[in-house]
Amino acid sequence: MPKKTTAKPSRARAKAAPPTKPGRNAKAPAARMTLAEAMAALEKAGSEQTRKTYRRHGAEDPLFGVSFATLFTLVKRIGVDHDLAGALWNTGNFDARNLAMKISDPTRITSSELDRWARDTRVRMCGGYIAMLAAESPHAAAKVKVWLASKSEPQRAAGWGVLGQMAMLDESTPDAWFLDHLAAIEKSIHTVPNAERAPMNMALIMIGSRNAALRKAAVTAAKQIGRVDVDYGDTSCKTPDAAQYIEKAWAHSTSKGFGSPAAHERSRQPARIRC
Repeated sequence: MPKKTTAKPSRARAKAAPPTKPGRNAKAPAARMTLAEAMAALEKAGSEQTRKTYRRHGAEDPLFGVSFATLFTLVKRIGVDHDLAGALWNTGNFDARNLAMKISDPTRITSSELDRWARDTRVRMCGGYIAMLAAESPHAAAKVKVWLASKSEPQRAAGWGVLGQMAMLDESTPDAWFLDHLAAIEKSIHTVPNAERAPMNMALIMIGSRNAALRKAAVTAAKQIGRVDVDYGDTSCKTPDAAQYIEKAWAHSTSKGFGSPAAHERSRQPARIRC
């Protein structure tokens, strides 16, 4: 059967076509959301039931009580807007700060901004988002060093979070660096303040998810550590058994064709945004 050919337009027709003005048929870019608009959307989406849930996790007023499903809708609408993120954070509103951490630009956030945001965080899940943001930034390793030595409990907790996120995201850091911190976790997890134990346990899991060698070392450390007691207050949160969690993570990721849970994570949208 002869191949079909697509006729090329004649030169005469091409010359006859009127010139296209730049942007004539292009869609106008969506208007940037203002701080007032973002706060109004958050306030409208709040509910008393969600406020009660957040307060059980340690959130304090001012807050609206916005579900994470609604936050995700706003994130899709806004995209990345670091200036708006900074303005949202400065309101002190819990929901505004949750949104700020999701729309921030990790390439623009400064070291001092990260320090301030980590100090201001009092809720465990927010500390996790700060850690994710820091891990995506150029300041990740520096923040681990500074925050783990800080007198501020929220900063130290965030430091362990950054360490765990680096184990999953940063392929350039040598295993020896993680092994040193793994030894520190094994030595001190039972004696550090309550706020640090959950992120330390998760850092242990993430180190064990990095590659086969660290998997073995982390599982050995987890079995030596045993049960980790964390007081989560009036919530249903539980501390996962690190050794079991690591093995489940490897089974899940390898079943999907990935060489490690860390490789699996790197293939996905950042957890800071999707969760």
